Amino acid sequence: NSAFTGSDSAKKYPNNPMLGRRQVKDTKVGPYVWLTYQEVHDAALRMGSAIRSRGVNPGDRCGIFGSNCPQWLTAMEACNSHAITYVPLYDTLGANAVEFIINHAEVSIAFVQENKIPAILSCLPNCSTHLKTIVSFANISSTQKEEAEGLGVSCFSWEEFSQLGNLDCELPPKQRTDICTIMYTSGTTGEPKGVIITNGAIMAEVLSVEQILFLTDKVCTEEDSYFSFLPLAHIYDQIMESYCIYKGSSIGFWRGDIRFLMEDLQELRPTMFCGVPRVYDRIYTGIANKVSSSGVKMLFQYAYNYKLANLEKGLPQENAAPPLDKLVFDKIKQALGGRVRILLSGAAPLPRHVEEFFRVTACSTLSQGYGLTESCGGCLTSIGNVFPMMGTVGVLMTTIETRLESLPEMGYDALSSMPRGEICLRGKSLFSGYHKRQDLTEEVLIDRWFHTGDIGELQPNGAMKIIDRKKNIFKLSQGEYVAVENIESKYLQCPLITSIWVYGNSFESFLVAVVVPDRKALEDWAAEHHLTDDFKSLCQNLKARKYILDELNSVGQKQQLRGFELLKAVHLEPNPFDMERDLITPTFKLKRPHLLKYYKDRIDKLYSEAKEARV
Repeated sequence: NSAFTGSDSAKKYPNNPMLGRRQVKDTKVGPYVWLTYQEVHDAALRMGSAIRSRGVNPGDRCGIFGSNCPQWLTAMEACNSHAITYVPLYDTLGANAVEFIINHAEVSIAFVQENKIPAILSCLPNCSTHLKTIVSFANISSTQKEEAEGLGVSCFSWEEFSQLGNLDCELPPKQRTDICTIMYTSGTTGEPKGVIITNGAIMAEVLSVEQILFLTDKVCTEEDSYFSFLPLAHIYDQIMESYCIYKGSSIGFWRGDIRFLMEDLQELRPTMFCGVPRVYDRIYTGIANKVSSSGVKMLFQYAYNYKLANLEKGLPQENAAPPLDKLVFDKIKQALGGRVRILLSGAAPLPRHVEEFFRVTACSTLSQGYGLTESCGGCLTSIGNVFPMMGTVGVLMTTIETRLESLPEMGYDALSSMPRGEICLRGKSLFSGYHKRQDLTEEVLIDRWFHTGDIGELQPNGAMKIIDRKKNIFKLSQGEYVAVENIESKYLQCPLITSIWVYGNSFESFLVAVVVPDRKALEDWAAEHHLTDDFKSLCQNLKARKYILDELNSVGQKQQLRGFELLKAVHLEPNPFDMERDLITPTFKLKRPHLLKYYKDRIDKLYSEAKEARV
């Protein structure tokens, strides 16, 4: 049974390093320091028994609030050992979300990172009916204790709380059908939804990961190490870490600061790296800039084209150009620590040029996968060494079935020669519904088939390509349907921009966009045209706007966009879309309603400018 796989692993690998973090003293950072499987197992059992001493029983809910660290996983395993449902809390959805989740899931105890305690205390007046105990990942001050006790909530430091438990406590029996976690998803609209995931679903998913690695590469062993930086509050990282624990591999945590991500990676030298497109894009840009400014640009380009041609012929990546791997690409492998053998990408579409770059240069297999919180993580994955799966999310994993459902009003036909439609899923690793939201559950779970809202296109080789989201399809005034995400992914291949939000509606006949230009590209163009404006002023410069608009449309034409899918006007935004202004979700998906609200005046202006220009 899933959930306490840690217990089996502690028996098998008691002295293996399990959880590691770097010690930081007076701003100096040291090497990774490790806790063994036995140490974490004992700490989790003790914590579990302490949780029970606070009157929290099997089936009750425990919140975990903080960034990835050994305490996060120890709290999670403590819950698993006593069949208590853990509920990740996260504030990237705004402070109100933490309060909403505590009340909605009736969370009675929460483990909280030291620097998140003020945030929890500020929402206590509105959620102290349920929440009775707060445990810090480290320490808690006496003033914070007093503040909480004034509202009837007890607070403990990690050490104090640990003393309340003991090792020889009776563990309750666990069932596959027990609820392991309720994971709230941000969604791009509306209140967070609590996705109910059972022990059985998590175990089915972990075993699916095992099987896909067995068939396509090799399974993980105690020799493997995983770099933990994607939030544990999301399903993607949580499944990967559960898999590592199941296999006795070690998990090293980052420092929690994006500026030092590459440095931590170099120190840990992991064998497995899971990222999201935004991270791969960052690493890609860094490497590409280094290559173009160094003396090896010509050699690099030659090696790249040579290896790419061999991959396209069907050679596996390790045989496509071994001498060039040693001579040229080894430096890129070293940038990721030098030992990575599996790169995984999920959460959003990986731009094709970035995927190709890593497949050619990283000297390890790269797979792009697709999954949702509702499918308990990955359900489709491209196969690392099968090059024609590039740009797709590949084939089904073991425990799940899929089908496409036609959407005739949008011109998607699941029975045509190129089948297209809404992706529906059925199988053992699916969620069991939304907590306290039967209405939403019935909307998406029909005859045991989960309707994902994503539009897929089945390729002739059996791989699935995600081409849009059902909600992101709208009609222009002349009656043409626009699949906006698909269009954005094509425009993103223009090297002059880093982000784009394309907008249209059924009262207008054409599209406009807000674009974040690539700073260096725009400044290079300005220098060529003898403009001395700073980046912010360049974004307002009419010539710069026209230059970027023309380049975007020429990329669009090369990508075979239809006339009504080309842009008539763009606004250049110097600041990247961010969570501070609530323009993107924690996984960097565009929050379209929020973008419209934020840029409403700009959009209106773009339409009126474009119409004047036509007259």
